[in-house]
Amino acid sequence: MTTKIHAICDALGNPVELGITPGQDADITQAEPLLENIDPDAFLADRAYGADRLIDRLIQRGMTPVIPPKRNRTTRRKTDFSLYRERNPVERFFNKLKQFRAIATRYDKLKSTFLAAVQFASIIILLN
Repeated sequence: MTTKIHAICDALGNPVELGITPGQDADITQAEPLLENIDPDAFLADRAYGADRLIDRLIQRGMTPVIPPKRNRTTRRKTDFSLYRERNPVERFFNKLKQFRAIATRYDKLKSTFLAAVQFASIIILLN
């Protein structure tokens, strides 16, 4: 059983929204549900979130998408790579999160229990 952890973090790398999905689900399926309750100025994400439907939705909501296009796209989109570097605190957050053994190995069978463990570990990371 594999699980993906999805997080939206602020500029300092502190988690704002968290979610989990089965490992075989696409990353992009969680973008809109996690963005429902927040309104950031920019959305920094990796290439997995580069679908036109999501980018159009972000622009409609007034957010700046900072997502590099996949290499096989025929129409290239401009990306502000100086702003894209700001994803580093988010990657460091995931690295700290994976240091918790219960998160890295997922002993919990229930989704709600595992999400609670991820939220608890996130709070510990935030407080340190």
